[in-house]
This record gives sequence, C-alpha cells and structure tokens, in this order.
Amino acid sequence: MSHESSKHLREIIDGARKELSRIFENSEQSVYIYLDDLHKVCNSKFASLLGYSSPEEWAMVKENFPDAFVVKESQRVLIEAYQNAMQRFVGSTNQVIWKTKSGKPVKTTTILVPIVYEGHEMALHFIS
Repeated sequence: MSHESSKHLREIIDGARKELSRIFENSEQSVYIYLDDLHKVCNSKFASLLGYSSPEEWAMVKENFPDAFVVKESQRVLIEAYQNAMQRFVGSTNQVIWKTKSGKPVKTTTILVPIVYEGHEMALHFIS
C-alpha cells in the first residue's frame, strides 16, 4: 500500500470515528470500527476490555486482526460475520471470545453491522 493511500485510509477511519463520536464516547458497550488490519478505531471501553491502556495503543497493533484479538475457536465466526456484512450488507449478533493483550479469553456478544463512510465500506461493532 502506498503511503498516500494509507494516509487516505487513516483519514477515512478518523473521519468515521469523528462522525460517530457521540456513540464512541457515550455507549455503554465497547465499540470499534474495522476498515482493515491497519485502519481501525475503538473506544476506551473496548481497549480496556482487551487490556490495552488506550484506544491508540490498541489501534497500533498491526498484526492479523483475528490472530491478535480473537481466540482461534471464534475467528471463523467473526470473519464470516464480517464477510456477510461487507458482501451482503447484513448485520449479525455473534458469540465471540476475544483475546486480551495478555492472552486471557473474554466471552462476549458482538453485534456487527456494515457502515459506509465517504464511499468506504467498513464494519461497526458493539460488544457486551
């Protein structure tokens, strides 16, 4: 990916985060938006749930998203939900076991819905 396109995608994810700032700051649930492994944002609740000190620290993780954040047994569920959201624009509710920074499993109910911001399709997640 060129530096220019990466910069553009950073602007897109930051713009989506800004547009949804009331949700990010006021939701009782953990929330994140996923554009790709390098371009994602979360609220403080989600960062804390996974043992990160801040949303920025969580967003800095550049490895494969499922490997970094989801236990093996839940990866297929989350990937299929994401694919359905992006290909067919359907939302879903799934049982996902996340992985904290230290590797501890966290059982959740994860709602995943497709959103579009400035022509870019991404997934908005609510976790409880």
